[in-house]
Amino acid sequence: MSGSSSGLGGYFNLEAPCRAEGSLVTRGRPRLYVVHATFRAPMSFVLRWCTDYSPEDPGLEGERFRRRILKRTRTNVVYEDLDDTPGGWMWSRWNITIHPPDRWHGEAVGNYRGWTVDYRLKSLPGDRTQLTLRGRRAPLLLGKRNPPKAQLERGLTQSWTKFARALEADYAKTRRKGSGGTRGTRRR
Repeated sequence: MSGSSSGLGGYFNLEAPCRAEGSLVTRGRPRLYVVHATFRAPMSFVLRWCTDYSPEDPGLEGERFRRRILKRTRTNVVYEDLDDTPGGWMWSRWNITIHPPDRWHGEAVGNYRGWTVDYRLKSLPGDRTQLTLRGRRAPLLLGKRNPPKAQLERGLTQSWTKFARALEADYAKTRRKGSGGTRGTRRR
C-alpha cells in the first residue's frame, strides 16, 4: 500500500512526510491497521452500498459529526467530516477512488490525523462478501499518538459491524421488492 496520494496533489505521504513550507507534518510514525467484515450480500451490492457516501452516514454509527459531499463521480467521491468536540473542531477531507468490481481506496487529511486505506472485497459462497480494510493512520498537526493497535482495530470492527447490519437490511429490502439487490444504494 502506498502512502502517497495523487488525489491530494501528490504532497501527502504518510511514510515520509514533507518538511517543505505548506506541507503536512506527522507527529509520529504511521501504524498499519487491518480489519475484516463479512456481509450477507453479493459483492456488487456491497461495493455500491459502501461507496454511496452520504450526509446521513454518521447516523449508521450512532455518531453526530457532519458530512458534506464535495464531489461525486462514478469512480471518485470527495467529502469532508466535521465534528464539534470538547477540544475544538475535528475536520477531515477524504478522497475516495472506486475501482470496480472489488475495491476502493481512500486518503484523508485532517487537523488531527491522516489516513490512507485500501478496501478489498472477496466473494464468498452463499451470496456473501468479505471486506478486508488495510489502513495506515498517522497523527497530524493537532493529533496525539496513535492509539494501541488492538484498541483502534476493535473500534473499527464495531463500526463495520454496524455498517453490516444496515447494509444487510438494505439488501433484504431490495430482495423483497424484487430488484435482486442490484442497485446497492442505501435507503434510510
